[in-house]
Amino acid sequence: MSNICYRDTIGDMARRAATKYGDKTAIIFRDLKLSFYDLERQSRRFANLMTRYGVRKGDRVAIYAYNSHLYPISMIGLAKIGAIQVPVNYMLNADEIAYVINHSGARIFIVEDILYPIIAKDHDKFQTVEKWGFIPLGDGPTPEGFFDLPAEIETMPYDEPQVEVSAEDVVQIPYTSGTESKPKGAMLSHRALMSQYFSCIFDGQYETDDVSLHALPLFHCAQLHCFLMPYLYVGATNVIMHKADPLEMIRLIEKYQITHMFAPPTVWIGILNHPEFKHYNHQSLKKAAYGASIMPVEIIKQLAVTFRGLKLWNYYGQTEMGPVATILKPEDQLLKPGSAGKPVLNVETRLMDDDGKFVPVGTVGEIVHRSGHVMTGYLDDPEKTAEAFEFGWFHSGDLGRFDEDGYLYVVDRKKDMIKSGGENVASREVEEVLYTYPGIEEAAVIGLPDPKWIEIVAAVIVPKKGASVVEKDLIAHCREKLASFKCPKKVIITERLPKNPSGKILKRELKHIYGAA
Repeated sequence: MSNICYRDTIGDMARRAATKYGDKTAIIFRDLKLSFYDLERQSRRFANLMTRYGVRKGDRVAIYAYNSHLYPISMIGLAKIGAIQVPVNYMLNADEIAYVINHSGARIFIVEDILYPIIAKDHDKFQTVEKWGFIPLGDGPTPEGFFDLPAEIETMPYDEPQVEVSAEDVVQIPYTSGTESKPKGAMLSHRALMSQYFSCIFDGQYETDDVSLHALPLFHCAQLHCFLMPYLYVGATNVIMHKADPLEMIRLIEKYQITHMFAPPTVWIGILNHPEFKHYNHQSLKKAAYGASIMPVEIIKQLAVTFRGLKLWNYYGQTEMGPVATILKPEDQLLKPGSAGKPVLNVETRLMDDDGKFVPVGTVGEIVHRSGHVMTGYLDDPEKTAEAFEFGWFHSGDLGRFDEDGYLYVVDRKKDMIKSGGENVASREVEEVLYTYPGIEEAAVIGLPDPKWIEIVAAVIVPKKGASVVEKDLIAHCREKLASFKCPKKVIITERLPKNPSGKILKRELKHIYGAA
């Protein structure tokens, strides 16, 4: 018999926040403001709507949308009835979306109007969908056969759903990027996400008085679970942007006196270099987070000068960890440049060799974790789950090393390590050196096929506007700081680097483009 006194779920979290923070503004989206009371009421209404449409505990509801207030409302509402949100990456094509929907078994598929054309002609591909929802954020009509989600929510009662939900119940299934195989559905429980929220709040120093800007995609667990949901937990105000746009981010910092913001290094670089940046007041911004890739030391220094008193945090992890695992705190940004920091409150991190043995300090090994954050497993994939949990630890697929002070350095993805002439080259180490060269805005290092060396180190460079990057000079610069086998043997100049919606550079695309050249 379950103990109903033990309640620690995402639905409970939202209700407690409403009780504590009441009429305080929880969410701002465009011209809409929702208090914590409003957020709780609208989440209940969403839950009751899903119940009316036949959604029961354990059922999956997919949401295919850009950012809006409806993302947290749907997340909290489904949590209240023990159902599961399936966030869909809006960068996927129709076939890829159909795979996620069908594999997850989603019974209801909610689509934003601006994304509807992508799946409009392919309804028959979505074999598990029984009911279609529509988010009309523009002026277009609701398609035939779809229900208007915001309008239908307004017809629902505010009653709290009476469903017994356990902390071990799965509440969300985000899908991994699927770089090596079909995407995998990572089953995240209430327990895992609540544990991860505790870690973010503690190690990220979240406060009730903060005003946080959320610009990166909410379908991605970093923006949703490292920042938006934990900030709702502590009663902070959250400004949600429909899409990330550097100029709009700069404007909103001034308009709402933003105190906290997350963005990957590529977006921070775009903000600093934006010609309109100097025309806005950004002194309210006191906390900044980054992740997805390393922040060049030169950019850290530039941020510190530009935003006076700005504190920086580097978040490292992966979807299966909910996603945070380690954080590099403000006081260590320049003391431990390039480091991913130390394990957060509820995480234990070690380095392991292929035989399941821990490696000594200074030695490279696979980064593995034990934590309450860890996913329950991959949906309907016991083989991949067993592989991920081998030797009783979650295997990240990343290679790293610890220094003598216990700080973690992510050396590379296992699959991104370059093997040139029999020597291992970590692309991240080379990238850090490239960013010290004048005139480089962005850089990515990849391995390309070579008949002599098997793989060569290649640098793909985006120069700053008006700057000229000369290959021989750049290689000479690298030779001053790196062993010769680590230096690029080829430099490719381009106008842009391909990125996913969270700002991470897609090296697999670079390898595909230039590997065939």
